[in-house]
Amino acid sequence: MAAPAAAEEERYDSPVELDRKVDQLVALITKSKHFIVFTGAGVSTSAGIADFRGPTGVWTLRAQGREDKIESVNTLQAIPTPTHMALVALQDQNIMTHLVSQNCDGLHRRSGILPDRISELHGNSNRETCAKGCGKEYIRDFRAVATYEKTVHDHRTGRKCDACGGNLYDTIINFGEYLPEKPLADAREHAGKADLCLVLGSSLTVPPACTIPEITAKRRFGKGKMVICNLQSTPLDDFSKSLRIWAKADDVMVRVMERLGVEIPKFVLRRRMVVEVKSQDTERHTITLRGVDVDRTPVTFIKSVKMSGNRRAVTREPFEINFRRKVEPGDAIEVEVEFMGNYGEPNLTIGHVYGGETGYLLEYDPATGEWKVGKGDILSQ
Repeated sequence: MAAPAAAEEERYDSPVELDRKVDQLVALITKSKHFIVFTGAGVSTSAGIADFRGPTGVWTLRAQGREDKIESVNTLQAIPTPTHMALVALQDQNIMTHLVSQNCDGLHRRSGILPDRISELHGNSNRETCAKGCGKEYIRDFRAVATYEKTVHDHRTGRKCDACGGNLYDTIINFGEYLPEKPLADAREHAGKADLCLVLGSSLTVPPACTIPEITAKRRFGKGKMVICNLQSTPLDDFSKSLRIWAKADDVMVRVMERLGVEIPKFVLRRRMVVEVKSQDTERHTITLRGVDVDRTPVTFIKSVKMSGNRRAVTREPFEINFRRKVEPGDAIEVEVEFMGNYGEPNLTIGHVYGGETGYLLEYDPATGEWKVGKGDILSQ
């Protein structure tokens, strides 16, 4: 996608004007029965991830022949922004019904947006799928994107599906490709029902994703309103004449949450792990560890597993360790888990109590470098 070498100048509302507009936005959110949010690259810039059309955006610098000046952090190490976390809180409070995103940096999902509450229209660089086989999905704690050595339309990642052995494909949508059917259908359905769509940090210039907010804005009899928050103009500005905000997403969302009386949670990396022990007889057993998402989609975040008393660590999925010893119900089986470590997560030792399958909710705070371990129904947390 081309961009002009001279980026449009960014505009900012004055503090007084911004406060007035935020008050209007909060009033709209409070009255809304079906509130959706549409996000673009602008929600991730404060996390250190470059946007596209800003003065130092990826496409702007490329148009200037200054690709060497592009500055962007590794998306796997980026901390979700206040906007990301505000949207999680709005989801959890059932204020926001659905989130539609053009971003493929994975931060929305990592921040805590549930899989059935988001339409990732341009894919997710941490998600791959058995698109030509059984359709099973996998979430990775590494960049699960094809090399595109021969063509940008060859999405094979080089890995195989555990369920059917088919080729795995990345979920990134390159220019000229169709958007994924279900996310697009879900986005259109919610946009058609929404009485309010808030656009955050999007230039609204990449079709067909950019047409989603327009669906809400064009609802008959004025049933839908669209509010755009972006630093540069968009082709849909005329549809948000009643409320057009010129500000950074974080500056808006922090004020919105304060007025709503909803706290923005700090980012905590949540991992869900299932540990299971199967016994062949009284002294022969197999312990298995696997990462899952809230909907049991496999998640790869474990690097290795080592069992107390065993010299070797298992370094490949599935993380299975066969061991021989007499184990009674209630006995603890100690395993040390090593993580991919994008946020510097230290190893974690778990004393798994023998007896069937147990779910663990692992919460890591990057600010303190500490783990918190819980048990129970990890799929409801």
